[in-house]
Amino acid sequence: MISPEVLRRFPFFANVTDDQLKTLAMIAEEQNLKKGEEIFKEGESAQDLYILTDGSFDLFLKSEESFAPTSKREFAVGEINQGEIFGISSLIEPYTFNVTARSSTDCTFIAFEGSALKAYMEKDPQFSCFLMTQAAKLLLERLYWTRVQLAAAWA
Repeated sequence: MISPEVLRRFPFFANVTDDQLKTLAMIAEEQNLKKGEEIFKEGESAQDLYILTDGSFDLFLKSEESFAPTSKREFAVGEINQGEIFGISSLIEPYTFNVTARSSTDCTFIAFEGSALKAYMEKDPQFSCFLMTQAAKLLLERLYWTRVQLAAAWA
């Protein structure tokens, strides 16, 4: 459990009620990773939702050639910086991570326990709608920046 006031600092939770914030704080836990450690891998089951409080993560995709299955390459496809929510795959079926997240510095983050979060979303439809709307906004923003990167690569 963490203090609800810690969560209040993040714009992602700006429109959450005090009761909702207290419930979230009860299912949240602060965690740490050292530089170079992975918090999750592409293809793994997505359980928890996270918010990065300090440090940064790099995001990677793996590519495997069908004609050379032993030839695997890893591509950097993005980053997560302080204050950002990540692990949104835990909210959206098929609940599988589509990238690997590796800390590029020592990191501190808050993990929201996935099954407790989903149970709360079922109990509070207003919160569920809020959380999914915030997730959709975040995904649209990330899609926009992906398009910017593609446009730059094609130019």
